[in-house]
Amino acid sequence: MNPQWKTFLLSEQAVIDDADRVVFKESKTGQPRIYPVSHLGILSASGKDAAKLLQGQATCNVFEVTEHQARIGAFCNPKGRAIATFLLAKHADDYLLVLPLAQLEAVGKHLQKYALRADVKLADRSGDFCLLGLSRNEPGAGQLFAARADDGIVRIELAPARTLVIAEPERAIEFWADHRDQHGFAPGNSEDWRLLDLLGGIPWLSPATAEEHVPQMLNLDKLDGISFTKGCYTGQEIVARTHYLGKSKRALFLAECELDQAPEPNAAIVDRDGGEQSRGQVLTALGHNGICHLLAVLLVNESGDYDLVLKDRPDISLRLLPLPNA
Repeated sequence: MNPQWKTFLLSEQAVIDDADRVVFKESKTGQPRIYPVSHLGILSASGKDAAKLLQGQATCNVFEVTEHQARIGAFCNPKGRAIATFLLAKHADDYLLVLPLAQLEAVGKHLQKYALRADVKLADRSGDFCLLGLSRNEPGAGQLFAARADDGIVRIELAPARTLVIAEPERAIEFWADHRDQHGFAPGNSEDWRLLDLLGGIPWLSPATAEEHVPQMLNLDKLDGISFTKGCYTGQEIVARTHYLGKSKRALFLAECELDQAPEPNAAIVDRDGGEQSRGQVLTALGHNGICHLLAVLLVNESGDYDLVLKDRPDISLRLLPLPNA
């Protein structure tokens, strides 16, 4: 976390732990919220060959990314398994990849392997930019992943009522203060933004879940995160085959259960009465006040009937919830 940004958050009465999770004193309910987003980082790609490099690795069409349009996508291994998912935006002439901090180094090394003699510079810019989230009470008219870049600030629409903001520290502080003082935004905890991402179906991966799923299993096709017309990229043959052979046998689902401690990534999910055979696994989960929400990659049941439990906790029923953009 940028030191200037951290000092500012502390001046706002935040409590920040060793993992950079940020907690504020509870504020009034019903207020729009502004969140520090501390679990994501930024990898930049600059140089005249930056777009070409990314286009040869990303599932999305990089050439469609402009100052007015961001994209979600994935980088895959040669077997078509997603190494990481990301949000891609433009900042002046640079491409900014937003992805979990825990995967930033691995993604940088993956891309560097393909850079060779290309005119591309890859850099960890997590300390140069701040990430903020806005959650509004009134749904806006913004299209999913629409973008706006002006005054040194990049905005990415994640839902009609949510926006991810990328800004350098000075601009981030001004942006926060303006939304607090002029627009009535109250500070929100960083883990609450992670939960909003989860509920919104953003399939962030981790080192534990990397290279486990093809992008369709993460619903990236439903989020326009896969282009089937852009040409070749690493893993493209497997991703295309999954698409043209028909519907993927697995997909991303949102669920909740009554559990204080969230299950670990890749925890097995089984039928209540179906023995030990796995029906899928947890992608990511967050627990709060006795309720756990999770994203899970599950075998698709054409009947739509599911009676699922955690394999290690057969007493815990999973309730499937509607997933946006599914």
